[in-house]
Amino acid sequence: MKPVILTPEQIDLFNRQGYLVVEQLIYHEETEAYRKIYNAFLQGEIDAGANRSDLGIGLGDNKSVENITQIMWPSDFVPGILDKAYHQRALGIARQLQGADMSMDFDMLIDKAPHTNTPTPWHQDAAYWINMPDKRAVSCWLALDDATIDNGCMWYVPGSHLLPLRPHTSAGGKGGALRCEASESEGIGIGIAAGSCILHHGQTLHYSRGNSTGSHRRAYIINFRPADMIELERAQGFDHGRSGGAPLVHPETLSVRRSGQPAGPGQIGALCPDRRLCAGGPGPPARSAQGSGARGGGARSGRRAPRGR
Repeated sequence: MKPVILTPEQIDLFNRQGYLVVEQLIYHEETEAYRKIYNAFLQGEIDAGANRSDLGIGLGDNKSVENITQIMWPSDFVPGILDKAYHQRALGIARQLQGADMSMDFDMLIDKAPHTNTPTPWHQDAAYWINMPDKRAVSCWLALDDATIDNGCMWYVPGSHLLPLRPHTSAGGKGGALRCEASESEGIGIGIAAGSCILHHGQTLHYSRGNSTGSHRRAYIINFRPADMIELERAQGFDHGRSGGAPLVHPETLSVRRSGQPAGPGQIGALCPDRRLCAGGPGPPARSAQGSGARGGGARSGRRAPRGR
């Protein structure tokens, strides 16, 4: 399994703008394999139970399909997936960007079905989480379909991760989505091909338009943070919906960030979902970077997507 080795320029770009595009993180045949797994979830062949929800309830008006399908912890339902290319390569990149102690906190699927036209509100991921003393966090957003402006590619506000977290409130629906004040005029829409990914910092402002096309926009997201911060989360009973559909938004994260609190006695879940993805676990071997635009090594500073998450 070939890992991705970032260049110093790519790491600097991530640090400055808060996101980084890596082209062709997984190969075509790997992309097809993940699509089959993803479709098994969407079609109910893999029953995610309470881990499946409509993140877009109240944000869209679709009655026959979910507005925005969210499935938490797909890796809990698919034996062996943590050993496959995506999780391993993403972990290696996360450690290069944010440190060798980065571990997988959770993974999730977010699908925008054809013609659902439901935007994901502007937000920062950190607004969903408890306040932690170590703010390092990175999400890897893997496109399993070509992501365009019209089907809901990611939009980012460059450098927003370097500023204070904006106040967040409920987006108004029952799906648990949060929102903050931001606009497309601040940001940039980034289209990427299927098999490519974008990594973004936990405090980087982002959003996506709804899907107005006749095809799905399937994304597979993995979040990474320091292993001791995962332990702190679990000790406070926060596991990103892993334990029987627990709340995905911590009740004290809304509007104004609270100060940190000591961990409680009731730890839920393990320190890390899988020791293979924990700090100190076996990391992927190294290979030379291929330069900008090459397989698994290319980064773009944020060119606008073709019209058309």
